Amino acid sequence: MSNSKTKKALPKDLNSFREFYPHYLAEHQHPICRALHYSGSMSALLLIGAALYSGNYWLILAALVAGYGQAWIGHFFFEHNKPATFQYPGWSFLGDWVMLKDGFLGQLPPSKDEQQDK
Repeated sequence: MSNSKTKKALPKDLNSFREFYPHYLAEHQHPICRALHYSGSMSALLLIGAALYSGNYWLILAALVAGYGQAWIGHFFFEHNKPATFQYPGWSFLGDWVMLKDGFLGQLPPSKDEQQDK
């Protein structure tokens, strides 16, 4: 599927989230990578909610591990690229939530697999 030798690094001169987001989406083309991001984000939300409800704030640490762990598995084992978190941590965090919202609303461009199926 994806090959790390054909992947380009994110540009270092992005000045806004609007410039960043198309590059972010290009780094999330594998459907399993996208699914792991969705699952990680939803797991993190549930764990944060559980932390607030129970008062067990160690669950917030579990939320970070669950969210980033699943996303990074998607990058390292399916997408074969380096997560944008390392270069643009703030925009990458925002990108996770925007991609989740866009996925739920059906506003994401199709992944490479979805394009090939057409």
